[in-house]
Amino acid sequence: MNNENAIRRAQVYGFLAEAFLYPRENWTEDAALIPPIVRTLGWLAVRPNLPTASLSDLQAAHRHTFGIAGSLCYETEYGMPHEYRQSQEMADIAGFYRAFGFNLGGRKRERPDHVAVELEFMHILALKEAYALETSIPEHLEICQAAQGKFLLDHLGRWIGLFAQGVAHNAPDSLYTVLAQFASDFVQADAERLGVSLDTPQLTDVQHTPFDPDFSCADCAVAGLGEQGFIRAADVG
Repeated sequence: MNNENAIRRAQVYGFLAEAFLYPRENWTEDAALIPPIVRTLGWLAVRPNLPTASLSDLQAAHRHTFGIAGSLCYETEYGMPHEYRQSQEMADIAGFYRAFGFNLGGRKRERPDHVAVELEFMHILALKEAYALETSIPEHLEICQAAQGKFLLDHLGRWIGLFAQGVAHNAPDSLYTVLAQFASDFVQADAERLGVSLDTPQLTDVQHTPFDPDFSCADCAVAGLGEQGFIRAADVG
């Protein structure tokens, strides 16, 4: 892969990460930029048909899609056999982030297993890959590519298909259904490009992770506000 393609991948991952957060700006205004980027990459047959909407309609759609069934957005809500395994998976995700200087912080922030955070981490890894290609440091390139494959296999790629199925089931008419399906298609195609084989089960075959009262967000200062905070790439050391 050349430097330009790594940057294009980073652009798509960054767009998706921003789009799944509660919209403070209208991401659909940038949606038309994504199909040409995907077309240039050349390894995804499906072209995204991303919708446009006003900011107020977009915010309403986000509340409708994710407000009631908020657990849709979190990896460890899918199929963990018990709450202890959920904590272990969360620690593993955080370990990936620490290894590459990706730090969640601030007064408003999301859990490490939120779909937007995991997409943003792939955005960071793609940028690091682009830098390694630009500076011609083979060992850095190998580390970045291996980390992307491993993260897709163990985390984002493992559940992004379930996420898309869940959004389609809960809000079939939402514009986020189209976005979630594109995210799933892009991640799975990216995994295949990296030589990673993903096995996505059907949503009906996956049990919801048992509730852990100690892991609740109910006491969070921003619970119920309908907005998520998220650290951007500029905050990564």
